[in-house]
Amino acid sequence: MTRPITVGVDGSPESVAAAAWAGREAVRRGLPLRIVHAWHWEPYEIVPAADRDAQARWARETAEGTRRTLTERHPELTVTAEALEGPPVEVLVEEAAAAELVVLGSRGHGAVVGFLLGSVGRQVIAESARPVVLVRSDDRAAAEAAGREIVVGQHGEPDDGAAALEFAFTTAAARGAAVRVVRAWTLPPVFAYSPASLKLLDEAGGLEPYERKALDEALRPWRERFADVPVTEHVEMGSAGQVLLSAAARAQLVVVGRHSSRVVGPRIGSVAHALVHHAPCPVAVVPPA
Repeated sequence: MTRPITVGVDGSPESVAAAAWAGREAVRRGLPLRIVHAWHWEPYEIVPAADRDAQARWARETAEGTRRTLTERHPELTVTAEALEGPPVEVLVEEAAAAELVVLGSRGHGAVVGFLLGSVGRQVIAESARPVVLVRSDDRAAAEAAGREIVVGQHGEPDDGAAALEFAFTTAAARGAAVRVVRAWTLPPVFAYSPASLKLLDEAGGLEPYERKALDEALRPWRERFADVPVTEHVEMGSAGQVLLSAAARAQLVVVGRHSSRVVGPRIGSVAHALVHHAPCPVAVVPPA
């Protein structure tokens, strides 16, 4: 079964930009587009509708209006739209399970907007089984022009960032874009050294050559699978969040893996958190495979 790209809309400028981004990406990937308005009736909530029926009608009109706009813009695109009543987190996480990826609007420098106010946006990102892309209201198609890279973070062992690397290379191949793979490193604390780790570092010729070798090994299967995608290896000393944010200033998209923890529950991780709130371009948060 072909998975659609699913976009959550709520009428905000951010969700309008998210829908436009999702439409372009669906065309590039040859996938259908699904538009979802998740809404939850609260009698005392400040909403554009005065009662439940009016709110339901407004939700349907918002979803349908977005569908008409994208169908006119992309006649070749298969687009469906639906207004779904229920707790937004539950609705969007359930929708994500059947999607190739989910696209949401983001204000940046704060919480995700609209029906994702407060902790809802973070929960969707943390719980989604599929990648979630966050798009700012000022995002434009021109930012996807040739010359702007797709930036992706890689860390740890080769398998640790495999899902994020696959997403970045797949997206780059669909766009004819280049990929910059960033691996940030810091000096380990003294107690982290061991005879085994010192032997590995000695064989590699030092810390930075060791990191470069680790990145090269992680990229090997993706270079072979996506031979036509230009790749730049970027190894830099510093915190991962700061290094990726610096690279994101020149990017059309930045991709980061989601933190995985069975101890404290769903988390997006500090690096993803920094990018979601501060990166100037769309951000894709990819769950572990």
